[in-house]
Amino acid sequence: MAVKIRLARRGRKKAAQFDIVVADARAPRDGRFIEKIGTYDPNTNPASINFDGDKAFDWIMKGAQPTDTVRAMLSYRGVLYRKHLQLGVIKGAISQDVADERFTAWKEQKDSKIEGKRTSLGSAKDEARKAALAAETKVKEARAEAIRIKNTPVAAPAAEAAEGETTEAAASTEATEEAGA
Repeated sequence: MAVKIRLARRGRKKAAQFDIVVADARAPRDGRFIEKIGTYDPNTNPASINFDGDKAFDWIMKGAQPTDTVRAMLSYRGVLYRKHLQLGVIKGAISQDVADERFTAWKEQKDSKIEGKRTSLGSAKDEARKAALAAETKVKEARAEAIRIKNTPVAAPAAEAAEGETTEAAASTEATEEAGA
């Protein structure tokens, strides 16, 4: 019996979520499975990957084959690196203590990198929100200024405008007289 670690879809239309399951390779995608080891939500940024690393490691060591997507997730969370180190221990290339130290150091580095991405995404979102608010405030102030200028009574320019209209009317009558002649 070939055992696979794969995704089983759930969730509504266009908002898929997945269960990470261990199943017989002949079973349907969303059908019968042996064990559920976690969940995957691609709709968040970064994608939420929650699974029991120890169970996944046990199944990998027993010979379960992950699909391509699950392999990428296991690699991202360090399960495949842990398997690599464990095979070195089994062959006698390194001791268990050295393997544990290497895995712990890698895990800390990876967790800090993930947390850095989360904080940078959060700060970028805040900066975009502040920039949008500043642009909106600038537009609002420009509109208020235009309304203020429109509503202020202007006495002297109105008189000049009236004189300008009479000179324009006189010029237009002269132009029509010349064209008619």
